[in-house]
Amino acid sequence: MTAAANEGKALEVVVDGTAYARIPIRTRVVMPGDDLGSIISEYAAAVVQPGDLLFVTEKIVAITQGRSFTLDEIRVRPLARLLSKYVTRTPYGIGLGMPETMEMALRECGTPRILLAAAVSAVTKVLGRRGDFYRVAGDKARAIDGPTSGTIPPYNKAVVLGPADPGGVASSIKAQLGGGAEVAVVDINDIGGNILGSTLDRAGEQRLVRILRDNPLGQGHQSTPLGVIREA
Repeated sequence: MTAAANEGKALEVVVDGTAYARIPIRTRVVMPGDDLGSIISEYAAAVVQPGDLLFVTEKIVAITQGRSFTLDEIRVRPLARLLSKYVTRTPYGIGLGMPETMEMALRECGTPRILLAAAVSAVTKVLGRRGDFYRVAGDKARAIDGPTSGTIPPYNKAVVLGPADPGGVASSIKAQLGGGAEVAVVDINDIGGNILGSTLDRAGEQRLVRILRDNPLGQGHQSTPLGVIREA
């Protein structure tokens, strides 16, 4: 396989004096009902070498776990419609700024927690501080992915939740690959990222966030939900 970066992205990055290649792996569109282990075998197993790190987007993990929902499947309550009006939308994603994603946040996190997050956010925004909604609501709310025009179909009309047990998923994939490579399930976008689960220690996860800080897999139609990090 010839390593090539996605359009507009750099193949290599230097972190702490070490150069790393971030090799995107293109796949077919992953659908509900697909088996993640089969996807890994088909597309990643032949690419990953001992000493590599395979990073897997949280979205394909969640999709294969049955955690994606088309918009017409989601029955939105009035509370979700009301709360979604007060969410700041950004160019990088809709977040909870639409009734369907807010409805799923209420289901995932519980209504009391989302109401508390909204109340805290309303107060701290007046004081000039932002980001408290997600700090209070937690990772489950932050991981909810809403549809955008740049999202690959059919997920341009779907809401995808965060994956269940990402740490366990990472460990399972590592075992599947024979243990010679580390694995991380990541939530990376154009404004930052989180490691949801991995086989790394804390320092390794912090380094991985810096290696992926420019989102080498891209945000839209690249169809590269897997990637390999290798010392260059």
